[in-house]
Amino acid sequence: MALTVMMFVGFVRGRMSIEIVSLLTIAVIAVGLYFFPIPTIDPVTGLVEAGSPTDGLVLAFGGFGHYALITICALMVMGRGLVVTGALEPAARVLERVFKINLQLGLLVSLLIVLFLSMFVNNTPVLVLMIPIFAALAARGALPTSKTLMPLNAASLIGGLATTIGTSTNILVVSIAVDLGMREMGVFDFTPIVLGAALIALPYMWLVMPRLLKDNKVAADQNVRRFHTRLRIAGDSDLIGQDVSDILPKLPDGIIFHGEQKGPIQPQQRIHISGTHEALEDAVRELKGELAPNWVLDRIKRSSAALGSDILVFEMTVTADSRLITRTLPSSGIADLYGVAVLGIHRPARVLGGPDQYSDGGDLRITEGDVLLVMGIQEDLEAFSRADSLLMLDGAREMPRRSKALLAAAIMGFSVFTAAVGIFPIAISALAGAILMFVTGCVKFDRVGRALSGQVIVLVAASIAIGRIIDESGAAAWLGEALSLGLVLLPPALVLAAIMAFVTVLTNFASNATAATVGTPIAFSIAAQLGLPPEPLVLAVLFGCNLCYATPIAYQTNMLIMAEGNYDFADYVRTGVPLVVLMVATLSVLLAITYGL
Repeated sequence: MALTVMMFVGFVRGRMSIEIVSLLTIAVIAVGLYFFPIPTIDPVTGLVEAGSPTDGLVLAFGGFGHYALITICALMVMGRGLVVTGALEPAARVLERVFKINLQLGLLVSLLIVLFLSMFVNNTPVLVLMIPIFAALAARGALPTSKTLMPLNAASLIGGLATTIGTSTNILVVSIAVDLGMREMGVFDFTPIVLGAALIALPYMWLVMPRLLKDNKVAADQNVRRFHTRLRIAGDSDLIGQDVSDILPKLPDGIIFHGEQKGPIQPQQRIHISGTHEALEDAVRELKGELAPNWVLDRIKRSSAALGSDILVFEMTVTADSRLITRTLPSSGIADLYGVAVLGIHRPARVLGGPDQYSDGGDLRITEGDVLLVMGIQEDLEAFSRADSLLMLDGAREMPRRSKALLAAAIMGFSVFTAAVGIFPIAISALAGAILMFVTGCVKFDRVGRALSGQVIVLVAASIAIGRIIDESGAAAWLGEALSLGLVLLPPALVLAAIMAFVTVLTNFASNATAATVGTPIAFSIAAQLGLPPEPLVLAVLFGCNLCYATPIAYQTNMLIMAEGNYDFADYVRTGVPLVVLMVATLSVLLAITYGL
């Protein structure tokens, strides 16, 4: 227990990273058990058995090969596949349309979508997708991010609570419980309990939580780059034959139409527009056009498929030595020479200098300091930058492999379905899904490092080692006996609430994975002491580990939204504590009713 307390203190103080604390914990267990091994105890007599003691190295490092960690890593890979293929984008676009109808309705639909997606996908990639959407909506006059991201984070955590694959903590608790002798729980075994609690918590997240949060929006960034480009109307566009004035209401927010155009729109006509990179992508999707000639885009796609390289978009600054100065995009020969496509040009505001220069065809002449938005594969982009004296700016954007979106969604659906109906264990289903993501090209094998989190890997491995040493040393039984003394006179619902509250406090001030590995053996011991079935007590631990709303250090998504929402510690406490109390009370009652306690 002393080692566990030290691990908690290390996480709370934050002077060392989670990875370092986790690795030090594993090292201390390995070295400590090498010199002071735990004797093997007969489970029936309670006496020390003759023979070899517990292998300290196996116990300390066994977490790295544990099936729970393999499952977690496989789910990370599949979640990455959904993100990089754009499989989640349709839900995001629907969300934006709803927000345009009504802000409150948009927030409610957002909460429901995030809750549902987080039941099957790790909530981190879901929030990674949603954060820029809500930042853009806030910039367009919707609710500020400080009033939306905290409720969305809470909804994603509740959604992840509803299935065994929703969060890595759920998998960890269930796997430890199986190791201790409980039956393996199905994917949706406790989903009705959580959905019942979610119905009670939803009005709080939707109506109360945003009012408890301040409007923390900062002044809008006036230096956001807007790129001028020519939108080429495709031959199958619905806009053909319409007047330009008729399409102005159809332009996405943030897009500005330039120039005068008379007569109906013709196929392959080029319309001068400007907007941010994201807004230009919206315009391409909504108006069925392209920002570069089709032959260039097809060439880039063929090169990407042939070389197995991702298509990237870079911003490049024109330097004083560039041959592009005074040229226009059509006369520059960029596409022919380098096989890349310039999607737009941003011209910074200048205090001195003459007016912008245009060619006879109306194309802007490039000058020093312009920023080009360029798409291509990595090798071609670097060759273009070197040859034409361009400075590649930070923040390359990887284009989604949308041709694989349906495939990635089908693979995720297959894995969830086979695990849900019991055809395969979740470890096998998830591992098969991850392998299929690699084989089909939804996730590139050399990019697997972006899918996996080293922090999560070492944390889970350390947590498994801590859980095993607490169990095998007898510490869990001792702590269970101590806690059960105070719970003997309580009704079952309050016993569940007390266990859930105890684990909730741990998870909000330390690691939820560590709280899970500490709490699960204790729940088993208390169940034995009080003569209760272990399953509802284990679920109380599982639920408590996911009620991590009250501090920013409780879960990685809490920290993920902190900067974007401009939150401080008090915001988490003010909104999270009432939600924790509400969820503990509701889940405890529903558990007692479900199991007839």
